Amino acid sequence: MSRLLSAFHGSGLMARVLRSASWLMVGYGGSQALRLAANLLMTRLLYPEAFGLMTLVTVVVVGLNLFSDVGIGPAIAQNPRGDDPDFLNTAWTIQVGRGIGLFAVACLLALPVSRIYDEPDLTTYLPVAALALLISGFFPTRIETAHRHLIVGRLTVLDLISQLIGIGAMAALAIATRSVMALALGGVITALAKLVLTHFLLPGDTNRFRWEPAARSELMRFGKWIFLSTALTFVISQGDRAILGRYLTMEMLGIYNIGYFLGSFPIMLGMAVVGRIMLPVYRDHPPDADPANWRRLARLRAGVTLGVGVPLVAVALAGPQLVDLLYDPRYQLAGPMVTLISLAFIPQLIVVTYDIVALARGDSLSYFALMLVRALMQVGAILLGIWAFGLLGAILSLAAATLATYPAVLWLTGKYGARDLRHDIIAIVLGGAAAATVIRFHWTEIAPLAAL
Repeated sequence: MSRLLSAFHGSGLMARVLRSASWLMVGYGGSQALRLAANLLMTRLLYPEAFGLMTLVTVVVVGLNLFSDVGIGPAIAQNPRGDDPDFLNTAWTIQVGRGIGLFAVACLLALPVSRIYDEPDLTTYLPVAALALLISGFFPTRIETAHRHLIVGRLTVLDLISQLIGIGAMAALAIATRSVMALALGGVITALAKLVLTHFLLPGDTNRFRWEPAARSELMRFGKWIFLSTALTFVISQGDRAILGRYLTMEMLGIYNIGYFLGSFPIMLGMAVVGRIMLPVYRDHPPDADPANWRRLARLRAGVTLGVGVPLVAVALAGPQLVDLLYDPRYQLAGPMVTLISLAFIPQLIVVTYDIVALARGDSLSYFALMLVRALMQVGAILLGIWAFGLLGAILSLAAATLATYPAVLWLTGKYGARDLRHDIIAIVLGGAAAATVIRFHWTEIAPLAAL
């Protein structure tokens, strides 16, 4: 135990990785726990259709955020000027302009989106929820600086406090109004609380408007492919709900969203940690520069796979019982959805630690190429799955798309010497065996999904 604790001390890379990973897991785990508590409360105050409607609002807001991302965070993390005030202030100026633009676009899209989904209430709720995009544009770059140096303890605490404030306000509004507006305003209040807390309580210089041509050129050169890549990230992360919104009732879409929230928790936690931790590690210890670097990364990769894989299987195994325990009978179908969604993410264990290597080397073009392949496979798999097997096929398409993308992952990892076939084979064999066992155990609960 003393040796384990000593690994967390000091200023070395591994100590900073362990501390940051711990804080990120605390932050993400705490955040999801708060979301779950809020979700349980809201399901008792509101109705299933409200969550379906809010799912569509979230798809549009997240889509706008991703479709316009110019990679400010990764740019600060990997650029040698990532601590230069002129570079940071120029990045902040771009970020503010982006936030203002996103809010304006959301207002313009409200009417067309409401007609696409035949939901007139979206014209009200979408502009309100989009206020969070406007507010987040003013978040200080000290947030990204903390991630750059793997010093995220205070930031994690501030994030959790912000979320707690937002959830408290959302619950109060739901009790008072019994309206979807409570869900829309919850995200806005959370963003406002985070802005205030990070501005006053996060150490570092205050951002000022600045437009340095050299910094702008560096940010735009790196960000042009990130811009396209994050647009594709929307397709990958939100495409299922955007497409299912045309096929399912609002009630069933709301139930699916609850199942997705619970079933995806372990992999989303892993991605949150990997996205922040692996980039600095790949940047400072390239796997093709020294065999010792490759071995260090292999151990880290194996730890991530085990740390995410075991909870994925556990959530899949407990899915129906978990939903029965937490929710009322209206949400019963979310149980087998939790099981299948968790299992569908098992193939992600192979690739989750790989793609960030390109960004760490400043190669946003290769990252974009991988994301393009992944997005095409995802959309194709979802549409084919829905056509052939309905909702069940859409869920299973999450796994099929990841497996179909693997050749592109092999290309990228070979380019930078990060490929680890032994890890990949072990992960998919053990993961496949676990998935088959869980499906057989829960087949009675899963079978009714085939009729949807």
